Amino acid sequence: MDNSKDVREFLTSRRSRITPAQAGIPSYGGARRVPGLKREEVAMLAGVSTEYYARLERGNLRGVSESVIEALARTLQLDEAERAHLLDLARASEPSRAPGTRRSSAKVRPSVERILAGMTGTPAYVRNSRMDVLAANSLCFALYGDILRPEALPLNLARFMFLDPRSQEFFREWDTVADDLAAALRAEAGRSPHDRELKALIGDLATGSNEFATRWARHNVRFHRTARKTLRNPLIGEIELTGDSLELPGEGLTLIAYTAEPGSHAQEQLDFLAIWNTTRPAPAEAAPGDAAAEAAADAAGDAARRKD
Repeated sequence: MDNSKDVREFLTSRRSRITPAQAGIPSYGGARRVPGLKREEVAMLAGVSTEYYARLERGNLRGVSESVIEALARTLQLDEAERAHLLDLARASEPSRAPGTRRSSAKVRPSVERILAGMTGTPAYVRNSRMDVLAANSLCFALYGDILRPEALPLNLARFMFLDPRSQEFFREWDTVADDLAAALRAEAGRSPHDRELKALIGDLATGSNEFATRWARHNVRFHRTARKTLRNPLIGEIELTGDSLELPGEGLTLIAYTAEPGSHAQEQLDFLAIWNTTRPAPAEAAPGDAAAEAAADAAGDAARRKD
């Protein structure tokens, strides 16, 4: 595949953010024509010729050695995710390599479903690399409210984030979560350049959301491992939780679990939501309107007082 545009824009964007002072290059005064480092400065610091680096920045990574990639990563001060992304771009540039699409299961194994069900005090869901939520436990459905329902799975988190206006009410730090999600998709696009469904998703997001298109153009990449998020639930209000990602090796799936600090207000909210979730009537038995929610909340309060 031809990924020269992605390579060119990634290297250019990383070069432009490094100042000579950050790179340890002495300043001799005078205005500079370009932001960040010049090509010849990157080449000098990486130990390659200016002509060779110019070829790389034009988007041609074919045949580049891992030692050169490492030298560029040091010079451009890439973090772990950016270094991995540059390696992925280099691998995708090699015509002799087989397509590198990661296998992403469309189903969640029954044993993983049982793990989710057993996490009664921890909201959790399983997603694939394209951010499709494939399964979730009962407390996670309660936390997400009408956004996430068993009959509506799979739900794509990226489409919800950038194409559904409810996301800005649910995710209280919307800009931060949107930044992280776009960066995670950019990293996945580098790892799986032949994933047609991923390409279609990115195309839909770029044409349907200026917020996504702006973030996509930045070429930021990030590993989605852990993050603190403030969510707004209609029953308990705003709650601050930590989301951690646990990879399921060999399946292209990730389990996301939300936890609260022990003894915190968020933990009290989560405990209340868990009690409400286990005492509320089944959907078919619930009375219309808000009466069911009020009755369930009363029952949860009674249960909490008995616990105390």
